This record gives sequence, C-alpha cells and structure tokens, in this order.
Amino acid sequence: MKVLAIETSCDETAICIAESNGNKEDLIKVKILGNSLISQVNEHAKYGGVYPTLAVREHKKNLCPVLFDVLQSAGMFKKEKNNSSITNVEKYLSREKELLFDFKKEITNIKPPQIDAIAVTNGPGLEPALWVGINFARSLSDYWDVPLFGINHMKGHIISALFSDGAISSPSFPSLSVLVSGGHSELVYSKDPHSYEIIGETRDDALGEAYDKVGRILGLPFPGGFEVACRAETARKRGLSPVSFTVPMLLSNDLNLSFSGLKTAVKRHVDGFDGKTLDEDHICTISRGFEEAAVSSVINKVKKALQKYDVSSIILGGGVSANTYLQNTLKETVLKCDPDGNKKTYIPQKDLSTDNAIMIALAHIWDGKRAPASAESMKAESTLSLDETLNT
Repeated sequence: MKVLAIETSCDETAICIAESNGNKEDLIKVKILGNSLISQVNEHAKYGGVYPTLAVREHKKNLCPVLFDVLQSAGMFKKEKNNSSITNVEKYLSREKELLFDFKKEITNIKPPQIDAIAVTNGPGLEPALWVGINFARSLSDYWDVPLFGINHMKGHIISALFSDGAISSPSFPSLSVLVSGGHSELVYSKDPHSYEIIGETRDDALGEAYDKVGRILGLPFPGGFEVACRAETARKRGLSPVSFTVPMLLSNDLNLSFSGLKTAVKRHVDGFDGKTLDEDHICTISRGFEEAAVSSVINKVKKALQKYDVSSIILGGGVSANTYLQNTLKETVLKCDPDGNKKTYIPQKDLSTDNAIMIALAHIWDGKRAPASAESMKAESTLSLDETLNT
C-alpha cells in the first residue's frame, strides 16, 4: 500500500508518500518514499505566535511545490496532460483561488501517481488551516480517483512514537499515551490498538502553549518554548538554582492538567522587577523554575495514572516530547514505578516529534483496512477528540 499524506493543522505545510509492505511479527514495515515540509516559523515570528490568516495564505502557496518535491523524491513525477474533469476540484477549491490556479496550471499536467490512498489531517488544529489541506486532499482524491481518509492529528503523534528503523512497533497493551504539544495536553488510555480514552487533559493552556507564553514574558525570540527549554538546561548545567514556582494541580485527585496559573506566576515574578531588564542568569533561573514545575505537574499525573490503570507501555508524543528534561524525567518515573523494566517507554525521534506528514501516513497505515471517507462530507474539526469517529 502506498499512501500520500497531507498535514496542515497549524503552521507546517507537509506532505509525504509512504509504502507499507505488510506485517512481520509485531512490526509493520514502512518505507518513506518521499517527504517534504515547509515551516512558517519565520513568517509568524513577527507576531510572537501563529497568525491564522497568514498560516492559511502560506499553506495555499506551499502545497503544490511541496507535493511536486515529494513526487520527484518518490520517482512519481512525470509530465503528462491529464484530461480528467476538474468540476469538483473547482468546487472544493472555490475559496482557495490561488491554489485552484496552481492546480489547473500544474497538477493537470502531470501523470497521476500510483498511490492507493490519500490521508489528510481533519482535526484537531486551526480550522482555517485544516480546511486548506482538506480541500486540497479532496481535490486530489477526486481528480486522481484515489480513496480519501481523515486522520486525527493526535493519533499521528501517538503512532509516530512507535516508528523506528523503518517499522512501526506494536506496543504491549493496555498503553498510556502522554501527549504534550502547543495545542493539546492529554493523557490517553488505550486498552487495545484502536481504542482511545482521554483520562486527563488540560483545563486551559496546553504545555507547549505555556512554554511559548513564558518565552514572550521573558522577551525571548519566537518560538519561545524552545528558548525557555534551552535556558532551563543552561541553568541546570551551570548549577543555577531555579526560581521556585508552585507545581500546578499537585493535590487534585483527577488526572487533569492546568498551566495558566503557572504562566501567571512567572509573569507576576517578572512584573515584580518594575520593568527592569532581567539579566541572562535570572532568565535562566526563571526558565528552570517554570520548566521543572510544569514537568513535575505532568509527571505527577502520570504517576497517578499508573497507579489507577494497569498499563504495559507508555507513549510520549507531541512537540514537547522533544524536550530532553521531560524525556529523562518520564523514563526515571516509569523505572521507579516498574523497577523490573516490564513497562516500555516509547519516544518519537526528534524529527517526528513536531508536526509532519509522516506521522499522518503512519497513522493511516496503523489503522489498516477501513472504509474511506466521503470527500463531500469530510470537514475540518478544530476540536476533534481522539475518542470520536473520524470518517463520518
């Protein structure tokens, strides 16, 4: 099976083509035939965060070039006039005039690639950005006569953590997924490979969002979360004591998270200096204090989840999963809870931790055979939950 996957849930325009050669023992062999991504981070830096209208504009501009790059990498790019009807394409891209122009000019003049499925992120994410990718996928599906499938973005983050050395490993179930990104923070319990129950989630800011907001408070360049993490690590290496912040939700009995209050505590600490410029050492100690309180909050909930649920594996996913301090702390926690080492921890390779199209392809391959979606009825769902049916 060859699948073309499209990801436009936020500020990365990403497409890949992956081929699965079937199962071998507990592995699903996957070969990435082509992969391309254009990040918009520099475009959004001037706004200090992702600006939805700008994200939409960049997706429209980038999708055709990214697609052609992937087709060429996969050896599937060949100039050939295609006379298939574009009536539905004109309907699907009626609000993406620039993309429709590129489609008519470029895609109608290439040979349809030999692919078996098109998978696209249909949620969660920025709804206007999601729509661009969905409408492009609907157009390709109709024009090339290829089945269309909707993929939950968060499922992609889970499955990407299982991918290594050209194969998706099947973890032992039940499993606990710890998903931490710029838009979402949640704990997910899976009793089998295709069930997802959200047992805890943030009440306000996601962890990555809180990192970025603290970065702005400290006057750090965008994306601030990465800068905060770097300075926290600098403080630890230099032995600089962290500013003390209360660990959020430490005493709550549920598995939910909250980071807005911690962000506010950082702001109050900084405001206490009446506009005076903080020196680099102080920024490092604030960053360390924030990070250690935030990670402690996540780890506290993981401990409670492991006490409540008998799980056999732990999966870390989402953009913040690339954070080394979080990774190490999670591994140490799991080992303390399971000194015999029976519970395996899965962490995605760094280039698959942030948004990408490979994870969308992997999620489709993981799902196996299922009914395709209707291009007519597929829609963007900004708050799509993992426990909701996708192709309706």
